[in-house]
Amino acid sequence: MSRHPPLRGRTAVITGAARGVGEQLARSLSARGARLALVGLEKSELARVTESLTGEAEHWHADVTDAAAMLRTARLVEERFGTVDVVVANAGVAAGGLFRHSEPDAWRRVIEVNLIGSANTARAFLPALLDSRGYYLQIASLAALAPAPMMTAYCASKAGVESFAHTLRTEVAHHGVEIGVGYLTWTDTDMVRSAEQDSTLRELRSRMRWPANRTYPLAPAVDRLTTGIERRARHVYAQPWLRAAQLVRAALPPAAARRARRALPALEPASAATPTTLLGAGGAANEVGGADGPR
Repeated sequence: MSRHPPLRGRTAVITGAARGVGEQLARSLSARGARLALVGLEKSELARVTESLTGEAEHWHADVTDAAAMLRTARLVEERFGTVDVVVANAGVAAGGLFRHSEPDAWRRVIEVNLIGSANTARAFLPALLDSRGYYLQIASLAALAPAPMMTAYCASKAGVESFAHTLRTEVAHHGVEIGVGYLTWTDTDMVRSAEQDSTLRELRSRMRWPANRTYPLAPAVDRLTTGIERRARHVYAQPWLRAAQLVRAALPPAAARRARRALPALEPASAATPTTLLGAGGAANEVGGADGPR
């Protein structure tokens, strides 16, 4: 182990920190000595996570889709900690269902939280990262590489944030700011467990080829993200096989289309009859405009 761990005494901001990947990442970074600034919608959950950390931490209630709120939060974080060294744009939601039957408001909210929210996060904290020559990690997904039927908004948003992060890197690299993209597939979080309760999504997943048809444990995935943050990596793969998926990404859309042609005729009626909702308790918090979601 290094005598001077790279995260000790550094300030890390995590959006979507109330549960799931954000919560586990807060614990992992805190254990490595980082000071944590947690941002999210669910006040009581953020407080719970903050109080459970062993190191220095504070939380702020903010909606990443509110650009002014994120700018205020960035100022408050700097006032509290003096510097920002790492920012993880993790806040995200998902909604399932066929596009032509989807609720426009739910579809739009996925884009706003995942894509616009990430841009708002970067815009708010970039001045501090320029000062510290820091590191920004954008959480993306296998959905950025391969289309998933009935997840049009999620796939569009994750492809968008991947491209956004790669482009932002070209603009700030000469300032010493590093930009990384973190890729995850189905990981054991509240949002994924909610998706597995949807019979149509569950059936579609069961027809995917291994290793994409299983859910992976959260802790090892977050450990890999943490290591990527320590190394200021350009690409971080929470599940190692995603590196191979990156290499063959051009072949993934036609393969997904072939599987969908076989599966969707039998699944369309049930999907059309199912209302579009944001998945999981985090999604519920977004649907009520930032109030505390169910625990």
